[in-house]
Amino acid sequence: MHNLIEARSLFKDFGPTRALRGVDLAVAPGESVAIMGPSGSGKTTLLHCLAGIERPGAGEVLLRTTAGVVEVAALSDRRRSELRRTTFGFVFQQGLLLPELTAGENVALPLLLLGQGRSDAEAEALRLLQLLGISDKATARIGELSGGQQQRVAIARAQAAQPAVVFADEPTGALDSVTSTEVMTALLASTVGSGRALIVVTHDAGVAARCDRTLHMADGVIVETSGVAERAQAEAS
Repeated sequence: MHNLIEARSLFKDFGPTRALRGVDLAVAPGESVAIMGPSGSGKTTLLHCLAGIERPGAGEVLLRTTAGVVEVAALSDRRRSELRRTTFGFVFQQGLLLPELTAGENVALPLLLLGQGRSDAEAEALRLLQLLGISDKATARIGELSGGQQQRVAIARAQAAQPAVVFADEPTGALDSVTSTEVMTALLASTVGSGRALIVVTHDAGVAARCDRTLHMADGVIVETSGVAERAQAEAS
């Protein structure tokens, strides 16, 4: 298995509603994939199944680790929670930052929860904020930051544990177009630029166009896939 994370024949029901209908997906290290589709198409459910937040009703999610390939859905709740702390990173539309902490403290928090010493965690947080161009905001409270700055903090926090896969759910949904472009640039540079996989759920075609591949979903299935080769061919014709 050369892929970092792979979904095979995923099905997921919520009561009488079938959210996923046999979805297959494979993502390699250093690859970025956007998932698009109307509300109710299954894109967020797919992301949640890949990340171990939801268990699929059928099918499997395979993750390549240093210890071998694991089937995410077969893991216990504790092991899946551990994966979300160590191997998976998350960026959400609203950032979900803690307003009572500074930017640096928000980024350092995942490392502290993993048992790292405070000085080392704070030094790593500052390094990540510096990479994202906002080290001067390390001591600022979240309410003192712009929307774009808050999302950069969220991106830095998602990278703190050096995850193999970063999941981003509408990471630019609350931002204007210029800030959205800046945040997406930072997100790509800090994930695929470091050999990590990035999976983005978005309604923004501009965001999706920045990714290596775009999957279009409808009614719980992937109905179309476009990527670098397809876009290059379209532009040449």
